[in-house]
Amino acid sequence: MSGLMNFSFVVARLRFGDRFLMPLMAALAVLVLCAPPEALAASVQALEIATKSGVQVFSVEMATTEEEKTTGLMYRKELPDGKGMLFDFSPEQQISMWMKNTYISLDMIFIRADGRILRIAENTEPLSTKIISSGGLAKGVLEVIAGTAQKYGIQPGDRVAHPLFNKR
Repeated sequence: MSGLMNFSFVVARLRFGDRFLMPLMAALAVLVLCAPPEALAASVQALEIATKSGVQVFSVEMATTEEEKTTGLMYRKELPDGKGMLFDFSPEQQISMWMKNTYISLDMIFIRADGRILRIAENTEPLSTKIISSGGLAKGVLEVIAGTAQKYGIQPGDRVAHPLFNKR
């Protein structure tokens, strides 16, 4: 019975406040709200792109939920070289993206289900609501800082290695 009484006491303290608990909860809320968006991402994974000049490795945040896909890289002020976000649009489909509320220019790399790059939209315009289309069926989109495709020689037809894509 004492376990039940302890539980009731904790519930009462949570419901009616506690001079020690409330500041702690407020501090926790501030930490979560002030954390950089990348700290709140579901997971970070390695992704490789095999180009004519070699293999390039990226550390990518996964955007798999509707909320993550809707928000993407919005509101970010920077994106380091070698970092990016991979959007999972399974199953393969026609994809439309935009740059609304995105302050940095990006390269959008549209990837087919077999891991081959379908299309690259380079140097996208920040804050634009212009629709950027995959131009065919794609399963994923990799967003990286603008200039990445040119810098590393990434082209349509190059192969992307990541668990999201089938190996054929």
